[in-house]
Formats: sequence, structure tokens, C-alpha cells
Amino acid sequence: MHKQHFLGFVLLFLALIISACSAGKIKGELAADAPPDRVPPITGKFAVNGIDPIGTEYGGKLIITPGTQAGTYHLQWILTGNVQQGVGILTGNTLQVKWQTVADQKAQSSGSATYMVTERGELHGTRTIDGFTGQGNEQAFPDQH
Repeated sequence: MHKQHFLGFVLLFLALIISACSAGKIKGELAADAPPDRVPPITGKFAVNGIDPIGTEYGGKLIITPGTQAGTYHLQWILTGNVQQGVGILTGNTLQVKWQTVADQKAQSSGSATYMVTERGELHGTRTIDGFTGQGNEQAFPDQH
């Protein structure tokens, strides 16, 4: 990686960590799950925190954009230590996601996640890593800025 790209990545990473810490509600009480027929929009930026299946805590940002078909979404996590991308399908108030680390990373990982959407558009659920037993937990809170 070139020095300029590396420095840019480090600065972006630090800015995201600072904004995640100042985004307000990173950990906290979630709203009730949204009724399956009244799910709020889930696109936008989120502060995210979780514990992966091997017990490591992490935090960062999640960006969700609409997919090409109704009910589909593109997700990108910028987390402590890596960047991941995924595709999700929203059915009722449940978002099913397949994810993987970005290709230029040395160690490739992939897995799945199942999130419930709350009345306030928060996400909470479980994540798996292919090749590991067990599951982790993750929460994502809409960025209020």
C-alpha cells in the first residue's frame, strides 16, 4: 500500500472512531422491535458495536444503501481492524445478510448476520464467521448527525 493511501486510511479510520464515540448512543437500550408491517427506513449511517463469535469486542460505522431490487440492501462496515461489505434482504422486520472482508485485506473472512429492526430504525442481532462455531452479537444505532 502506498504511503499516501495508508495515511489516508489511518486518518479516515481515526475520524470514524472519533465520530462513533461522539455519535451519542453507541451502547444503550434498544427500542422495541418494529411490527413487521411498519418497519422504519434502514438506509443511512449507523454507529455499531458488537462482540464477534470468538469474543473480541469491536466498534465502528455501518453504512446501509438501497440495493437494486425492493427489499435488498448493500452494507459496509468500517470496524476496528477491517472493512467488510455485504448484501442483505429485508423480510418484515428481519434483515438477513451475507458479508465478507474487503478484497485487499490479507486475511479474508466471511459470514452471515440476522438483525431485527426496531421502531427507531436500530438494528440488533447475531453474526457468524464462516469456519468458527458460535455466534456474536451486534447493535447498530442510526447516526443522529
